[in-house]
Amino acid sequence: MKNIDYRELQPEHFERLLLLANTVHGDNYMDPAALEAYWHAGFTNQINASWVALDGDKLVGFRLTLAAGNWQPDKWCSPELWPIPATEVCYFKCNTVDADYRAYGIGSKMLKLSVQNAGKQGARGGLAHIWMASPGNSAFKYFSKCGGELVKEHPGKWLENVINDGYDCPVCDTGCDCVAAEMLLRFD
Repeated sequence: MKNIDYRELQPEHFERLLLLANTVHGDNYMDPAALEAYWHAGFTNQINASWVALDGDKLVGFRLTLAAGNWQPDKWCSPELWPIPATEVCYFKCNTVDADYRAYGIGSKMLKLSVQNAGKQGARGGLAHIWMASPGNSAFKYFSKCGGELVKEHPGKWLENVINDGYDCPVCDTGCDCVAAEMLLRFD
């Protein structure tokens, strides 16, 4: 494997990121408008918390992180159970690595880079909704290994995306019954 180059997410990466996102997570997982909104939400004080991993010109991974204060907890969040005020929690929207590049530490490296920059932005922790239906439940295992703590499980979190956005879950035949694990990663 070549050396992987890690860079802060920029608009020049958007087209390749969308291709990888929709290939891995299913059609209509993300569109250009949503990606641009996520990118803007990743900034505070000119510090970018979102990252990409490149092998030459090939985008092989990305981590979208929304800065603390730039996202709102929704019905799938339980801030009353968090040991950190919601205003000091960033949101780990998505971590994706190309199937041919998994198990090389790329996802963990991007998480560390996002945590560093989110900390510089003032966050003391990060929240993620982990897809429990990932192959071998690898997403939950990975985030737990990185220090993430389970807060609560949310069945059917992505069903609204199926109904409203045309999202095509890669594991469910109709709709989406996948469970999201609400997990918090403390930075201290």
